[in-house]
This record gives sequence, C-alpha cells and structure tokens, in this order.
Amino acid sequence: MEYVRRRWNVGALLALAASELLCLLGVWQLQIGSSLLSVNGSQKRHHHVAVYQFPHGGKTLFPNYRLVALYGSMNYPELGALGQQSLDASIARVKDLAAQYQPLTTEHVLPTFEIIATVASGSPTDNGDYSQAVDAAVLRPWVEAARRNGVYVVLDLQPGRSDFLKQATQYQSLLEEPNVGLALDPEWRLKPDQFPLKQIGSVEITEVNETIWWLSKLTAEHKLPQKLLLLHQFRLDSLPNRDQLDISHRNLAYVIQMDGQGSQQAKQDTWQAVTANPPQNVQFGWKNFYREDHPMLDPVGTMELVPQPRYVSYQ
Repeated sequence: MEYVRRRWNVGALLALAASELLCLLGVWQLQIGSSLLSVNGSQKRHHHVAVYQFPHGGKTLFPNYRLVALYGSMNYPELGALGQQSLDASIARVKDLAAQYQPLTTEHVLPTFEIIATVASGSPTDNGDYSQAVDAAVLRPWVEAARRNGVYVVLDLQPGRSDFLKQATQYQSLLEEPNVGLALDPEWRLKPDQFPLKQIGSVEITEVNETIWWLSKLTAEHKLPQKLLLLHQFRLDSLPNRDQLDISHRNLAYVIQMDGQGSQQAKQDTWQAVTANPPQNVQFGWKNFYREDHPMLDPVGTMELVPQPRYVSYQ
C-alpha cells in the first residue's frame, strides 16, 4: 500500500533553528521571574488533584468521553493550529470545535490541547539529540488555564535521538497534574545516525512499554484520574511488535492515532491498515489537517469513519 506523506515540510523544521534562540531567551526570563512553590502552594495543588473530576464528572476518560484537540506549539505557529492564536483564543477555538462534535455522539466531548513539548529540530541541538525541549515553566500557564476552563492537555514528545522515557520524566511536574496526558510520536524517534525528515523514525515496543509503566506508576502514586496515553502511527513499521503493547494499566486510556495527511483515498487506506488487528483495550484516533488534506473531513465525515475515532485532532 502507499502510505500518506510525512507530516511536516522542510521549511517548517528549518524555521525552528531561527526561533530556538528566542524561545530559550523566553524560558530564561520565565525561570528568573518565577520561584519554587511554597509549602502552602504545594498543599493546594495536591488538594486540587484529590478533588478533580473531568468536566462532566468521573475520573475515567473511557468509555464516557471522546476528545477533540487542537495540535501545535505556542512557540512555533507554523507547526499547527494551536499556536496560531493567543491562549484565551485557543481555549475558545477548541471549545467551539468540540461543540461541533457533541451532537454526533452520546459520549461527552472533551476539548483538548495537544501541545508539542519536545519539537523535532532541523538543526543540531546543544545536546545533539535534534529535539528542542520547551521548558515546563513555559507550558504550565497553558496547562493551568486549560484546567480552569475544562480543557484536557496532552504533551506530545518528538524525541529525535533521545528516547521517550527520558523526555517524559522531564515533564513529571506537569504530568502530575490531573488534566495532563502523554503522546509518543515514533516518527521522530531517530537512531544515532538519523536526521529529522531525512529518515522516518520508529521505536521499539520495549521503550514504549517502559514509558507506559512509568506513567502508570506516576498516576497511581499521585492518585490521579485516568490519563490518556496516545501513540501516533501512520506507518506500520514505525511501531513494530505493536501486538506486544502493554495494555494492562487500567489507570491509562490507550489511543493509537493515525496521523497521516494527503488525499482522502490515501488516508483511508492507511486508516484501514493502522486499525487492522487492534490490540485489546486500545481505541483509535484520527487527525485532520487544515492545509494538507484534500479534502479535509468535516465532523460528520470524521465520525462516519469505522471504527469511530475516540480522539480527533486538528493541525
């Protein structure tokens, strides 16, 4: 079969190199101007976690919720819809988008931000992993505003030559929040001699399962609501031995998202390939691209897919 095209163009990645310095300066300013949580502040956070429920009640995502997300980075508007407006405008936009899906399902539709926390870089980073990490201090205002407004957050990892578990632990403070899940993007998991956009990455299932085990343990230790664990996949060889995925953790809600772009015929072919022989306890997701899909499905068309997607994002 012919796979849909990879998801970014060269110009978008090259643009990252020019903007990384500005991003790092912004992080430095935030770090200088912030302080560690006081004891009282820490107690308030843990109390908030203890009483947190999802907007329509409950502490489990599935089977009661579907998620509709804006995808992107607040630092790099060219990488997706999330970064194309302010924080407040992003909240309004994703709520409007989720509302378009509510009449099409009996489950509650949860508006969601999928934020690229580590961005695959077209140029070498300081540590040589070709992945630019956005500081947690930059992401926290988005996480906290999302929680106040009933919006879920997914942190997306594009690790380059690093690995998923190492990068996930960098965001432990955010993943301890009750409204934050995790996405792993194997397309950008590169071998030591590979480069973004020159090769398409893949990840061993053992690395995925180690990250899953860590996330489940973190969720249990902090008595958090069920967390979303999202795996991107648009090539079968990007996630080999998928049948060995550890789906034993009840405090995680598993989704594999087909996130290719292009013509609907190509996307439908890839959708059928990715959703075939599904692992138990795993739902599927779909991504709509505003510019690259020809044509882009509307909400009705998206919900007519078989199987019906549990998670839909827009880039």
